[in-house]
Amino acid sequence: MDVTIEKLIYGGEGLAHHEGATVFVPFVLPGERVGVAPIEQKKKFVRARVERIVEASPERVAARCPHFGVCGGCDYQHIPYEAQLRYKSEILRETLRRLGRIEWTAEITTHPSPAWGYRNRAQWKVRPLEDAAADATAGTTDSKNKLGIGYFRANSTALCAVEDCSIISPLLLKTLLALRGALAAGALPRGLREIEAFVDARDTKPLLTATFAGFPSRAAEHAETFRRVVPEIASLLFHDPSHDRMELFGPGFLDYEAGGIAYRVGHFSFFQVNRFLIEELVREVVEREEGGRLALDLFAGVGLFSVPLAKRFERVVSVESNPAAARDLETNMRSRGTIEVRTAEVERFLERTKERPELVVLDPPRAGLTPEAIQRIAKIAPARITYVSCEPPTLARDLASLAKAGYDYTEVHLFDLFPQTFHMETVVRLRRRG
Repeated sequence: MDVTIEKLIYGGEGLAHHEGATVFVPFVLPGERVGVAPIEQKKKFVRARVERIVEASPERVAARCPHFGVCGGCDYQHIPYEAQLRYKSEILRETLRRLGRIEWTAEITTHPSPAWGYRNRAQWKVRPLEDAAADATAGTTDSKNKLGIGYFRANSTALCAVEDCSIISPLLLKTLLALRGALAAGALPRGLREIEAFVDARDTKPLLTATFAGFPSRAAEHAETFRRVVPEIASLLFHDPSHDRMELFGPGFLDYEAGGIAYRVGHFSFFQVNRFLIEELVREVVEREEGGRLALDLFAGVGLFSVPLAKRFERVVSVESNPAAARDLETNMRSRGTIEVRTAEVERFLERTKERPELVVLDPPRAGLTPEAIQRIAKIAPARITYVSCEPPTLARDLASLAKAGYDYTEVHLFDLFPQTFHMETVVRLRRRG
């Protein structure tokens, strides 16, 4: 069927209508006429793939990556970067209105990023190559044992083995290609299933976490092989989640410098992934604050916001429940007497606290806040809230609840931490009425 794309929606798809059904199509632009084939169909709902472009948008450009459209990593490489920012602002505004009934008519301040090479973290899947059988018929005796590395295909758990990735840092790309060569040569263990890599701010040292289906025998020998393949490694961790077994080769962390502050970041700790916008994000969240007696940094991670907040507030209480991140947080807060660390679920901490802070900084995971957390925040009644969100739908839901609890939105910022994808980071400032 042929459909005309009406708009882009959150999730990377375009929306159209056909014979009373809503049609969702990826890799399109508003105004385009496309021929599509259904891949999932219900009475009022169709998910489809593009078969041909009947009328292309004048904005459409050629994708930079040869894997675009197959690899599940990017959604918008067919859209010029300036247009991506415009569409993301429109999507954010509509998501707030549709899901939160928030009519934000004022400016959404956009913070752009360099469009390529921005990621300091990547997660690569390792699987047997799909064409191994074909290689075997060509006479390669060991081809059936070859492993490939890359990302999952879009909407699939099948491997898209990649030869390039334009959104990761130069060192991450170098690491990916070195691992690809080692896997093709059969130099790495057969049980390897995933490698997560994180690089420091200068893009000189990677932290590698290798996940296995069955812990490898002769682990120390395999660790040496990894170091020969990737000589820049700062720390290497082998992990078999099925048996909860780990072995560490190195210090277990690297130091990431942002805004003149060195943060310890370990193998299982969260840190912002856009190496170009981290300092700007911190400035927006912290440096425009008025300061005061007490600030709460909830979902604090390794303390990215806590340390600069301490320059403006007499006391900062940082709350983090993830044990790995909490260990890094404790280390990063040492010798900073005005910062108190609480290793606890945010809801449990808010149940116990009786103090009223001037500011609460929220940086929750994609699921957003629980109703209990919102109720507790309303009870301690901070004068100001800064909400850092990576998921507009849950942000819209939570902002609606905070509005009912007596807060007005004063600013909305869109940080484009994830160019070429539908993802976006949003910073919203709220003030208590009266």
